[in-house]
Amino acid sequence: MSMHQNADIELDLSGLECPMPLLKTKLALNGMQSEQILKVVATDPGSERDFHFFVEQSDHRILQFHKENHVYCYWIQKG
Repeated sequence: MSMHQNADIELDLSGLECPMPLLKTKLALNGMQSEQILKVVATDPGSERDFHFFVEQSDHRILQFHKENHVYCYWIQKG
């Protein structure tokens, strides 16, 4: 898998604090087709815990996760 997975939709949630990144991600996933990939960029440190917990409770999965300089990038495939 390449360093940067292709995404069907990108969501930049920089500057938003919990619970907004997760809520906006859920809304975006609701409007997507199964198997599509959503790339989310967040700056909230709590997102790391929230997103991993969220996918464990759902049919979605995190294909890739990248953290650099307080920026968290997730590639989430809709279940």
